Amino acid sequence: MSFYEVVRFALRGLSANKLRSALTMLGILIGVAAVILLVAVGNGSAKAISDRIEALGTNTITVLSSGRGGSTSTALTPEIADALADPVLAPDVASVSPVVSSSATLTYEGTDHDVSSFVGTTPGWFAASNTPVGTGAAFTADDEAQGRRVVVLGQTVAEELFPGVDPLDKQVTVGGALFTVVGVLQQKSSTGFQDSNDTAVAPMSAVRQVLTGYGSLNSILVEATDPGKVDAVQSEVSTILDQRLEVSATGAASTSTPYRIQNASQLLATQTETAGTFTTLLGAVAAISLLVGGIGITNIMLVTVTERTREIGIRKALGAPRRVILTQFLIEATLLSVLGGALGVAAALIGSSFEIVGVKPVIVPSSVGLALGVSIAIGLFFGGLPASRAARLRPIDALRYE
Repeated sequence: MSFYEVVRFALRGLSANKLRSALTMLGILIGVAAVILLVAVGNGSAKAISDRIEALGTNTITVLSSGRGGSTSTALTPEIADALADPVLAPDVASVSPVVSSSATLTYEGTDHDVSSFVGTTPGWFAASNTPVGTGAAFTADDEAQGRRVVVLGQTVAEELFPGVDPLDKQVTVGGALFTVVGVLQQKSSTGFQDSNDTAVAPMSAVRQVLTGYGSLNSILVEATDPGKVDAVQSEVSTILDQRLEVSATGAASTSTPYRIQNASQLLATQTETAGTFTTLLGAVAAISLLVGGIGITNIMLVTVTERTREIGIRKALGAPRRVILTQFLIEATLLSVLGGALGVAAALIGSSFEIVGVKPVIVPSSVGLALGVSIAIGLFFGGLPASRAARLRPIDALRYE
């Protein structure tokens, strides 16, 4: 019997029980689609977070207060920020941007919008944080020096307060004071849990006067002259901060310093490693459904062998060799898994065009190939037992079977 005829017999056997075959393929379909989509969600989430970290610039570090010390002498202040721009002690520092931030409600002609991050800073912050202005212009150093109440809005804020209207030169109320809109930031990518465009940026002097008061800074953004000098800048900044905040040599450990430094490049490396583990975990969880689908194939094929015992006996009595019977049932099991896997890939590709839990899935070709390969392997492995059982049947026993 030729291989073509064996395949034809296998297809005839599957078509004899269409509903049973369809439900078996459905198990493989769900398993393959789940593996591909969950890995894609993990990759999409990792990409979104990586994009946000890279958007901050891998040539920057952020100085934050650790909350230790309990004294105003250890607080981050504009004077400390100015000290970090020392060309002698910190020659690799390109710019320093002090930052204060607060939540605020912006109002325009009776329309309110709550902004979780109303940032007060200096003009250098836009370049250092890789946050360019899309329309209009950023505020100037003179605006900061004079404490002018001007503001640059994020895209989300502009769309909420000024639907279909040009926001430039309009005035919004913030904390009881009027701020003039001078620009709108370019659109930035966001994760599903936080909108990067839901922000507003104004001169630090105006924000401190209206919203935050004249307390300590929330953070200081320091830009290196070159991405390769970030570690050198971190060392220089630490030295200056230790001097300014009077951190002793014995207390300079990160567990006792009144500040902490976030290095964007180190944060990106850590996030990449974490995202890889998270994606692997998602794929492993989804692979369980593939295993369940494989068990379903075994169950169905065992039932099929039992139902077709007399057929197997007749074919053996007519001279069909053991390998032909074995091959036919293996092909049936493999066809179920391959067809189910192909449909699962199609379902995953369709599903990837939609956002899942706020994340745009990013399908990796290797995950598609792996899922298809595993589905084929499942057909061969889990179809092996029923096929072997069918091939071992003695013709006389099979013919007597009722």
